[in-house]
Parts: sequence; structure tokens; C-alpha cells
Amino acid sequence: MATEIKAPTFPESVAEGTVAAWHKKPGDSVERDELIVEIETDKVVLEVVAPEAGTLTDVMAEEGDTVESEQVLGKIGEGNASASKEDSSSKESASSDSSAEKTESKAESKPAGGGKKHDVKAPSFPESIQEGTVATWHKKVGEAVKRDEVLADIETDKVVLEVVAPADGALQEIKAEEGSQVESEAILATFVEGGGSDEASTPSTEDKSGSDDDGADEKVGDKILAPAARKMVAEHDLDVSKIEGTGKGGRILKEDVQKAVKEGSAKKATKSSAPKKAAAVPAVEGDRVEKRVPMTRLRKTIAKRLVEAQQTAAMLTTYNEVDMGAVMNLRAQYKDTFLKMHDTKLGFMGFFVKAASEALKRFPDVNASIDGDEIVYHGYQDIGVAVSTDRGLVVPVLRDTDSMKIADVERTIVDFGKRGRDGKLGMDDMIGGTFTITNGGIFGSLMSTPIINPPQTAILGMHKIQERPMAVNGKVEIRPMMYLALSYDHRMIDGKDAVQFLVTIKELLEDPARLLLDV
Repeated sequence: MATEIKAPTFPESVAEGTVAAWHKKPGDSVERDELIVEIETDKVVLEVVAPEAGTLTDVMAEEGDTVESEQVLGKIGEGNASASKEDSSSKESASSDSSAEKTESKAESKPAGGGKKHDVKAPSFPESIQEGTVATWHKKVGEAVKRDEVLADIETDKVVLEVVAPADGALQEIKAEEGSQVESEAILATFVEGGGSDEASTPSTEDKSGSDDDGADEKVGDKILAPAARKMVAEHDLDVSKIEGTGKGGRILKEDVQKAVKEGSAKKATKSSAPKKAAAVPAVEGDRVEKRVPMTRLRKTIAKRLVEAQQTAAMLTTYNEVDMGAVMNLRAQYKDTFLKMHDTKLGFMGFFVKAASEALKRFPDVNASIDGDEIVYHGYQDIGVAVSTDRGLVVPVLRDTDSMKIADVERTIVDFGKRGRDGKLGMDDMIGGTFTITNGGIFGSLMSTPIINPPQTAILGMHKIQERPMAVNGKVEIRPMMYLALSYDHRMIDGKDAVQFLVTIKELLEDPARLLLDV
């Protein structure tokens, strides 16, 4: 009797899923709890395992098909596995001549490395990331690698992800070249266990002899640039001759350019060392020179998502202003003690995060998100904090801010900033978030209209603190004032709630004792 393989029970927020990949084919033997198929939803990728040992007899939902919760995907037949074992044993008892012929044919079909084949796949991207770009291949076809050694870098709009070797072996074939766009879990290459020992020398010598003809790299002077490195050199207008390459044969990789950008060691002194495309038109006095550089992956995705946010949400912005005198006095009074106690500086963001956390508890609509035709109310506060990096703006998330102390907030934000500049923020740092705070004041912005970060329904904008004359108790006083801006999705949040939410933040900041007294 056949056993049905069913899709998992989806949570109520997930209506359907897609058959992403079958790991077994009809006729393949499977063991109990062995992975058979993966179902991809808009939230996660779910694994479906064999309910019992046997042989996969039927596949009823092909890869790419949309399936519902608990839908039958295929069937496992009983007894077929044992039949296949009997067949294999009878084959083993065949004549020595036939056995030798089969051995030879297997040896011919087997990769030169002689080991098991693996598909090298892109990482599983979270729902907020649609695709990535193959930035750099660190290994060539046939080159021996160790298990967990980095094979390639995948650049998304959030972070750069590393793809590592599944075992000791070598790449047999690269299917996604540098610069190509790939989706979540797309196959990047074929990997062979144990490969590279005998054949590594042959491809490598071929590569060395043909490196000048390789269309992927570009030779600038006596330097060879990888495509991803060439793009970064153009973006930052660097002098290639001052960059030291760490790749094979001195090849300049993206990491080498990132290091040069960080250290500022490769800035151009004159126009003579400009990239070839920029130097195509000679710079003569009076000329109006233009330079074209490719838009970075991060910049393209930021542009796309910001436009989508404005087209999708009924976005509205309300403003208020806050007297920062009380917070500034607290900082001045305790900054030295705070630094000594917590080994981090006391900034403004800790106060804003705690004030926003309290306000989000009082106004749950502002902490909610829209998922299709449903409203998702979050019983926690995960606040994203916009961080500026060389690659652009990223928004790592502070988790459970209601339970964090101000010192925890400040310490985590410093860590986010450092890792963001070093390009070491991970995917887990970016996923989720129920609310966002952005601070344009560090760049001198006096007032702005921040754009919502979907699927969130609100974002708070901080700005520059500026002394202004204010009427206080019937007298004019010079006070340190900051404009606050709250952009919100009017589909979800009423104007009254948005205004009261912003007033609550204002009151908590102007009298920080309220944070302690919960009033």
C-alpha cells in the first residue's frame, strides 16, 4: 500500500506554497525521515521528509507548482525498496566480464574527481530580498578546496553572503558567472567531492595561459581586475595602481577594493589615472566632462523599494517638535559615569528607542504591519535603526527593545555601525522589524519626510538639534529644539493615533522620568 507525502500544515498567515525542489526522483529509494522535497512559502522554506522507508513511486506536484496546506505531493511505495535491493544484489552476482564492463562505464561517467556530486546553491533569502548578484568567485573550476572554504560571494541589497564548499573537493562547473543575478537557492555551480587533486593543475595552467583572453576580467596597466572589483573602482574613482591584489596572479578582488576604500589609500591625485571609460573624452579646459558608472545592486534595490513603498502605501507625514534640553542635561551629567560603567558612550538614540518602545505599546496600530488583506499585530517591539555605510543605507534591527536598557541599545547600535562599515552585517541582523527610526540630523537635516519601510506602517525621523527662541511660561528663551517627523500608512493608522503617538514620544523625551514611572 502506498503512503502519501503531504505538504506541511501552513500557519494561518500563509495561504499557499510553491514546490521549490524535489531531492528524489521516482524510483529512488528513501529512508524514513530523509529529505524528499522543499516547499517555499512567502515566509520560510519548509522541508518535507519521508514518512517511512520505501521507494518514491509518484510525484503529483512538480517543481514550481503551487500547493495548499496538507496537499498530497507524491507517494511512497512499500516493498519497492527491497525489490531494488534484490536487483542490486543480483547485479553484483553477475559474471566478472559484465562486472568489469559496468565498472569501466561507471568510471567514464564519473567526474574526474571520482566523488559525489553536489549542487552549490545560493543561500535562502528572506522574504524582503528577491534576488542577489554573484559578486565574486573565489575558486576556479578544478581548483581544490576544503570543506566550508568560501567559494563565492552573493551581494544583495542588504548584505554580502558567502557560499561555502559542502565538502573537500573541487568545482566541476560554474553555472552563474560573476555579475549574473540569482534568486534564492538558485544553483550556482556543480561541486565534486574529492575533485581537484589530479585535474586542478590542468585547468589552472589553462587559466594562466588564457587569462588575457578572459572576458570576465579587465587588465588596467599591469593590474587585472575582477568584474566586481572593476565596478567598485569606477564607483569610488580609485587609482588602480595603488591597490594591491590578493587574488591569483595579483588579481584585484572586491575585498581588495573595499580595503582600499576603507583605508583611503587609493584616491586619485590627478585625472591621468582615471578609468578607461571616463578618459574616453580628453579633459580639455572648458569641456563638460561626464562619467557613467553602473548603479550598484544596493542602490538599484533601494530605489525600487522606495518607489514601491510610495506607490503602495497611503503615506502621510505628521510633524512635531521636541525640547531636547532635559535629555541633553542628563547626558552632560552622566556621560562620564555611563562610559565608565558600560564601556559605551551615552547618545540620543537610546532615549529615542526607549521612548518609541513605550509609545508603540500604547498605540499597537503603529506597531502593526499589513500582509495582503490582513493586519498583523505584533506583541513585541523590534525597532530598525538606519545606519549609513559606504554601500548605502542599511537598517539592522534591535530585537525586543522594550526589555533592553539604554546601555544595551547604545552598545548594539555602535556594533551595528562598525559591522555595517566593515560589510559584516548578517542577514539575521536585517530581517523583520516592526518600526524604524532614521536620524538625518547627523548629516545636518533640519526637517524631512522619511519613507516607510514595508511591510511596516510607520517610520520616525529625527533631525538636527538647533537652538531657537521659544515661549516658555510667558517668556522668550533659547531652547535646543528638534523637529520630529512621523510618516505613516493611512490605510492602517488613523491621523488621530499618529498625532498622539508622536506627542507621546515628545512628552517622554521632554520629561525622561516618565520612562521610569510609565506615565
